[in-house]
Amino acid sequence: MENPGRNLFLVVGMALFAGCAEQPANVAPETTPAPSLQPAKALPPPKEETAPAVFRIDFETSQGPFIVEVVRAQAPHGADRLYSLVLANYFDGARFYRVVPNFVVQWGAAADPAVTAAWHTPILDDPVKTTNARGTLTFAAPGTPNSRSTHMFINFSDNAQLDDMGFAPVGKVVSGMEAVDRIYPYYGERPDQGRIRAEGNAYLIRMYPKLDYIKTARVGP
Repeated sequence: MENPGRNLFLVVGMALFAGCAEQPANVAPETTPAPSLQPAKALPPPKEETAPAVFRIDFETSQGPFIVEVVRAQAPHGADRLYSLVLANYFDGARFYRVVPNFVVQWGAAADPAVTAAWHTPILDDPVKTTNARGTLTFAAPGTPNSRSTHMFINFSDNAQLDDMGFAPVGKVVSGMEAVDRIYPYYGERPDQGRIRAEGNAYLIRMYPKLDYIKTARVGP
């Protein structure tokens, strides 16, 4: 039977700065911007780095560790942004705010909404060079060109339908996929992405206290 979560509709897209658009849940959207709400104190622009040809990221999470391997040639723009985010400790404390069993688990808002805002500058798209197979790590996006920023998902299943939508995997879980499979799923897609961006962990911990989260994410040896 088809996962009923795939028949849901979500409010997604950068177009929400001006209005709203709907897309199916399996489009793996990025985030809903908070209307006209800015952080109290703007942070300086983050430092963008060039990633090595191959690198690994050690994720320590509330469900245990997992390791992602990234090959830069597979998606250079995405790899550079991911490498920069990890070097900046951006993901520390980030909640897995969207969990759709047999589809994806998504995260990407920083614990502090001011940090999220500082990194919201989009990056260029990468061509899709490999399929969204189970365990692949991919940037989420709202469906408009060159709109990826910080939000990511890991595929629970083989989701080849995302390939033609332009979702280019940047890496793959090479160890610890069992920890990813254990991430708490029962809030589903209920957390409001606009409030996540506006309030960060203050909103998620208050309203969805059982969400699993990233303790640390570091470039590994």
